[in-house]
Amino acid sequence: MEIEVPVVIVGAGPAGLATSACLNKLSIPNLILERDDCHASLWRKRTYDRLKLHLGKDFCSLPHMPFPSDFPTFVPRVDFLRYLDSYVSRFKISIRYNRNVESAHLDHNSGKWRLVVRDIASDADEVYVSQFLVVASGENSEGYVPRVEGLEGFEGEYMHCSKYLNGRDMYGKNVLVVGCGNSGMEIAYDLSNWGANTSIVVRGPVHFFTKEMVFVGMTLLKYLKIERVDKLMMLMSKLKYGDMSKYGLVRPRDGPFVLKRKGGTTPTIDVGCVGRIKKGEIKVFPALSSIREGKTAEFEDGRDAEFDIIIFATGYNSTVLKWLKDYKELFNSNGMPKPGFPNHWKGENGLYCAGFSRRGLDGIAFDAQRIANDISMTTSARGPDWDDANFDSLKLIEK
Repeated sequence: MEIEVPVVIVGAGPAGLATSACLNKLSIPNLILERDDCHASLWRKRTYDRLKLHLGKDFCSLPHMPFPSDFPTFVPRVDFLRYLDSYVSRFKISIRYNRNVESAHLDHNSGKWRLVVRDIASDADEVYVSQFLVVASGENSEGYVPRVEGLEGFEGEYMHCSKYLNGRDMYGKNVLVVGCGNSGMEIAYDLSNWGANTSIVVRGPVHFFTKEMVFVGMTLLKYLKIERVDKLMMLMSKLKYGDMSKYGLVRPRDGPFVLKRKGGTTPTIDVGCVGRIKKGEIKVFPALSSIREGKTAEFEDGRDAEFDIIIFATGYNSTVLKWLKDYKELFNSNGMPKPGFPNHWKGENGLYCAGFSRRGLDGIAFDAQRIANDISMTTSARGPDWDDANFDSLKLIEK
């Protein structure tokens, strides 16, 4: 049986939920297909316990629903999930769980998108047909572990940071965190709190600020030029932390927000890791070059050390190209949009993407509202291309 829905959204993370809510506000029928058994599965299943939103809640709410006033400025993971659950209920978002999209292509005869979907629970195939297709599977769809010579022979344990919850079982162990972004720095700090002998790989220059500094900077960007805000940010960081180069932390020459605008590099928000580095409680190593016999890691400066556990906080990959067949007008070979911000969200033939701007939850809100408004304008201009049969399909799905 074919199920025809005006808009199909792939992915029930914040981007998919936000897009569906915006469409529902405009009375445009839509359906989310989610491969996991819950919405926001990255936040629910693949993040560490102590995680909080790194930006203030004023910069992180989804469209049409601010965070509750009693939520703290920096929202903890559990409260963020509670917010998303309320969001799904409030906007009556329709989600089909355990649905893995096997392929999606444009049917040139009908001009509609055709998706072959595997129902993981029943192991049955389903076919969905839609006038519009929104890719909301996100930048963080699959954990990325880089190739390291000898890693397959490592006699300790290694994992991607998406598998890390806390360091409860790592007390007294030698643990190496590879990556000094937000996740890497915070996991290193958490490990140190749990009594692990913690080290971190810092491959190159990095900006580091407290959450409060970034909140001030984000607020000032509403009123001042980005270059002036960057100068203030770098001054605040130097006054707070001093010269950290002797500890292995070197700041980039460009300011944090300019770097973000140029290539999507996000400044690291320090929750206490820099102080531990300064005290010598967390060691800093340069790039990891190889794994030797047993548990020995070698670094590009010639040093080596033994570790029981290696945690790769090395980011994620998009998995769009595994299932989207007609993608070349919108996505590049890395599964990211070809157009730069702010024109990244729209392709041709009713294809859109949400959550690929590298601008976090604020970028997701931007994408969702523009996609919904564009679909609304398109259907208003040529008339909605759905009939009673479509609504019968939707009713069947809801059962």
